[in-house]
Amino acid sequence: MSFTSEFVGTRRPGPLLADDDLLDAPATWGATITAVGRFELAPVRLDRDLALVHRWMNDPAVAAFWELAGPMSTTEGHLRAQLDGDGRSAPCLGVLNGTPVGYWEIYRADLDPLARHYPARPHDTGIHLLIGDASHRGRGLGSILLAAVADLILDRRLFCTRVVAEPDMRNTPSVAAFLSAGFRRAAEVDLPGKRAALMIRDRPHPRRA
Repeated sequence: MSFTSEFVGTRRPGPLLADDDLLDAPATWGATITAVGRFELAPVRLDRDLALVHRWMNDPAVAAFWELAGPMSTTEGHLRAQLDGDGRSAPCLGVLNGTPVGYWEIYRADLDPLARHYPARPHDTGIHLLIGDASHRGRGLGSILLAAVADLILDRRLFCTRVVAEPDMRNTPSVAAFLSAGFRRAAEVDLPGKRAALMIRDRPHPRRA
């Protein structure tokens, strides 16, 4: 399947107000140009994307941390819970130059159970991600795309001042990718099933004239 015509479009005008949508409508954020090409987040559609995300979730390197390996019904249940939810988490494909290269979840960290484990601020926005195919890992792609998505969030979500993430401490490549993407390691937190590095990227302060 070619994703180019479906996913690569024009940038939509202007960010939405915070009360339009719990996440300010990620489907409207449009594309951004990175060092490796044109990148955008495309909201997951089960009819189109389930088999691909299922294959990625059953990659041993992914399954070790996502813990969603198994039959397609396992992947479908995970995706459907978000798609049928109240909009506080948006499952997306990361599409680079027209090709899906990873799976992303953009979520309201301040409305998530994570908020019980750190001093959350209103509209904190969280990221979960995986790079799908092994051929795309280990060469800096994750850092580039993390920086691009953090920029998109801070550009489109006017009321968000921080992007947060909580990779497993054992997943050292993931922690390193966040650091390379401009996140800082703010703390270590004990979450259900893992000890996590709390990674934060702050909105830059505007320069004074």
